[in-house]
Amino acid sequence: MPAGGFTRLPNGSVVVALTLPRPGGDGDDEGPVRVLVHAANRARALTRLRNLGLRAVYLRGNTAPPTPDEVTAVLHHPDGLLWRALPDAAGELWHPIRALLRGA
Repeated sequence: MPAGGFTRLPNGSVVVALTLPRPGGDGDDEGPVRVLVHAANRARALTRLRNLGLRAVYLRGNTAPPTPDEVTAVLHHPDGLLWRALPDAAGELWHPIRALLRGA
């Protein structure tokens, strides 16, 4: 089960963070990715991911909510959808979701 969580912002929107296996990867050679989504609510955040082809995405519980740095990163991105490989490599930047799905 993927780890994930959410944070509700003062304006009522949410930032959802999920740790997922890399799409199209074997799981052996490449590690998981951390995906961030900014949306009006949790259901819409998950729908945004499902519409991109990540069909089996669910959020159960709040075991790994986004950190303040992750919230800042997704709020400053025009698409509101970002990813980064885990474990965090020193100095790795957040990537737009298009870069992840293009490799799948």
